[in-house]
Amino acid sequence: MKHLPLFFNLSGRKVVVVGEGPAADRRAALARSAGAAVRQLADIRVDDLRGAAAVFIATGDLEHDTVAQRVAKSLGVPVNVADRPALCDFILPAIVDRDDVVVAISTGGASPTLAATLRGRIEAVLPERIGSLAKLASTFRAQANALIVDPARRRTFWRRLVEGPAALLALAGDDAAARRAALSELDDARRRLAPVGIAHIIGAGPGDPDLLTLKAAQLLREADAILHDDLVPPAVLARARRDAELLAVGKRKGFARWTQDEINAELVRRVRAGQTVVRLKAGDPFVFGRGGEELEALREAGLPVAVVPGITAALGCAASVGIPLTHRRLASAVTFVSGHSADGSREATWPALAAQGHTLAIYMGASEAASVRDRLLNAGADPATPVAIVENGTRPDERVSTGRLSDLTRLAASHTRDDAGPSLIIVGEVAALAAAEQPSLAKVS
Repeated sequence: MKHLPLFFNLSGRKVVVVGEGPAADRRAALARSAGAAVRQLADIRVDDLRGAAAVFIATGDLEHDTVAQRVAKSLGVPVNVADRPALCDFILPAIVDRDDVVVAISTGGASPTLAATLRGRIEAVLPERIGSLAKLASTFRAQANALIVDPARRRTFWRRLVEGPAALLALAGDDAAARRAALSELDDARRRLAPVGIAHIIGAGPGDPDLLTLKAAQLLREADAILHDDLVPPAVLARARRDAELLAVGKRKGFARWTQDEINAELVRRVRAGQTVVRLKAGDPFVFGRGGEELEALREAGLPVAVVPGITAALGCAASVGIPLTHRRLASAVTFVSGHSADGSREATWPALAAQGHTLAIYMGASEAASVRDRLLNAGADPATPVAIVENGTRPDERVSTGRLSDLTRLAASHTRDDAGPSLIIVGEVAALAAAEQPSLAKVS
């Protein structure tokens, strides 16, 4: 190790920055962000450096940099000279700043670009609110040390605090709930009781695992158990930690192995047993996903629960085939409709849905294509209205069929075979913009 990483408390201490321009300004701003009393000068004298904790030199001129460095060295003040490692007592790392959590990455001055690249990768996986978790831990530090006398149980409590429900609530932005969960776990640890877990209702997106949100991917790596829909593909489930329990609880039309009440009860049972549970739902959990019912069941049981949205099928499938759901010249409104409920829908809604300049995204509609077509036509829709059916949207085996509303039943026939994947129907002028010719993605029209 060429440099020893240290974190200095500069709050209220004098820091001198020598130089003018962007490099000097960045160093001055960085020192101020740490609470330092910064004095920025074009040149320095010995008196300017007396009592300084550190000096940053960024004049851009080798001769001026060297002179300033010698003055600092003569007074024993640690010095950093921009882009001149040989003149430095210390170097500036690439920094990931999350309030109370700071990560510093250094290559010893060999490659600042590599350090910056590594910083970007760490920023992508480090939760934005990790500083809130550090504050939560600080809040309970004295209480935990005083109330949990056994060192082993105290270590267990701290691991639970930074990995369990309280941590996940803090990262989700619910600080009040995080404090309540931490207090409960502190009390349980003091009384040697088993802790309560937490549930996360997560949207898996339309199928491409790279469309998972960062938070969803992180929680999949932390879950003890994942209760997932049948429509969640293996590529998404592969993002879970290796020892997580995977339980398929999907309900597809005509194949309901689990009732909704059974799923709700299973979520409650596992959270009460102390597990971190992910309820993984295709698309977004609050768009035709019954996520709201599961949220209610967990709240009624008084258990910790958080929701992580996902890219719903209408957005993912439309984007994948190049259909803008709204368009300045073609569509000023879009409505999401469940195809399965088409027969029970109120007649009064269909004239509005059939209006020009209106895009319809119809979920689970391929098997109801005839009913959807007839209701729209009876409500006054133009038989020549463009339509597109997207099967397995965003996935490698994506297929898209395009045509007219009058021909919707024929188009849907190839998307209702026994081995067909989930399909979305898009009705409206924008459907004509579907990019059917994409041979690199093996799409067919």
